[in-house]
Amino acid sequence: MTSIPGSDDPAASTPAVPDRLAADTAMGAVTLRVADLDAMIRYYRDAVTLDLISHDGPVAVLGRRGRPAVILQHAPELRHASPRSAGLFHTAILFDTREALATALLSVASKHPGSFTGSADHLVSEAFYFDDPEGNGVELYFDRERSAWSWTHGTIEMATVFLDPNGYLREHLSERGSAAAAAGTGLGDAGVGHVHLSVGDIASAREFYVRRLGFDETATYGDQALFVSAGGYHHHMAMNTWQSRGAGRRRLALGLGKVEIVVPSGDDLGELGERMAHYDVPTRHDGRTLAFDDPWANAVEVRTAR
Repeated sequence: MTSIPGSDDPAASTPAVPDRLAADTAMGAVTLRVADLDAMIRYYRDAVTLDLISHDGPVAVLGRRGRPAVILQHAPELRHASPRSAGLFHTAILFDTREALATALLSVASKHPGSFTGSADHLVSEAFYFDDPEGNGVELYFDRERSAWSWTHGTIEMATVFLDPNGYLREHLSERGSAAAAAGTGLGDAGVGHVHLSVGDIASAREFYVRRLGFDETATYGDQALFVSAGGYHHHMAMNTWQSRGAGRRRLALGLGKVEIVVPSGDDLGELGERMAHYDVPTRHDGRTLAFDDPWANAVEVRTAR
């Protein structure tokens, strides 16, 4: 198990500041270090149907309506990490309509047919999974209405039920969606809904992401997976050990560069800074962002809403 300083210290009691993230906390952009910047831009722009917001030298920013979702940093000098190391499991792009999701599904499946890895009805959402050209996991999904979600004693009911991608396209793909997919453009709005990480052990993930960072635990699967959120969402983040059990701290490598979390106000950011200081978590704070590493050196940056 990865050691977290102070986790067994009786003095490490709940701090005298709010110990939960604000209810309207959301996920921001995911930064990926990439070897082939042009190929990765084409994937997220032309296949996933995100807009290229900016491309300044070695950094490209993609998203929708001016809101970044994926930031690509060119780092050809780096190598891929071991498949069993900690890092990104997938970045989950949330679409605002089933039509928009079907459009992106058709676009990725037709332009990168070998990248499809699965699909599922999770009861709270409908999801399709791919690997990008450098092996980073990508989820494209749509949320069901919250009124349709089922909670039992604070735990969200989720499942993995087969979801036929071809049937989904037949039911939800429109003529304008087909045209948009062919052109590599998207419909509606989309952004990062959640981020799923590979970690070394679930107990340390719970200690860090729930007790210290301040998410609520929404579901757990023994020592294999943990789901956490703010404000009653099914999950803003998840951590699993399916391929990475026992992993230690990450070395600098291609793949995940940074996970961004967005809190509503400077007060929320200040309270989080106090809480992390209470738990002796080293942070970097510039007044607008608070940056730190989780126990596996996955970089997290929390900022205020713009």
